[in-house]
Amino acid sequence: MARYVGAECRQCRRESMKLFLKGNKCVTDKCAFERRSSAPGMHPDVRSKGSDYGKQLREKQKLRRMYGVLERQFRGYYQSASRKSGVTGEILLQLLERRLDNVVFRMGFAVNRLASRQMVTHGHVLVNGHKVDIPSFEVKVGDKIEIREKSKSLETIKQAIETLARRGGVPAWMTVNHETFSGVFSKVPSREEMALPIQEQLIVELYSK
Repeated sequence: MARYVGAECRQCRRESMKLFLKGNKCVTDKCAFERRSSAPGMHPDVRSKGSDYGKQLREKQKLRRMYGVLERQFRGYYQSASRKSGVTGEILLQLLERRLDNVVFRMGFAVNRLASRQMVTHGHVLVNGHKVDIPSFEVKVGDKIEIREKSKSLETIKQAIETLARRGGVPAWMTVNHETFSGVFSKVPSREEMALPIQEQLIVELYSK
């Protein structure tokens, strides 16, 4: 499957905000965005006028990059959200939150979503006792997520758990036991609980044109 292989910090600079793509490094003074927050390119200070389309595009790119989703897949999530009853923007965020790689990251078993995606594809994660190696797998309410027995000794997982507090801890919509390397997706989060720095209505306006 295709994926972004460029510099993560460059994406943060382009969106003029921290996207927390580098895990623990993003919450230390080694963060590249803290040292240089200007936009990438030869003339970072030259800014175009902020058109409505430009603002909508930037919001879409922020969200897409946060979750490590490419354009075609992101559009698929939007189309799926638009077919469901409810607020399309909120449903879009909920669908992204229910991705298995995101749930593994949120539970604290990986330092960032890229690392959690790698864990899933390498077969380190079980869902309800069965190995699932698809990062986009949609986790349902009540699903039990756990680390495979042979993988519990991985140092990267232990380090991720130890530094979880820096990233804000485990979300309220998950129940996690780090001693057993397992957790349960307790409920679908509301928009207020997700607290993402995203104006999802702008994304809806972009795709509604």
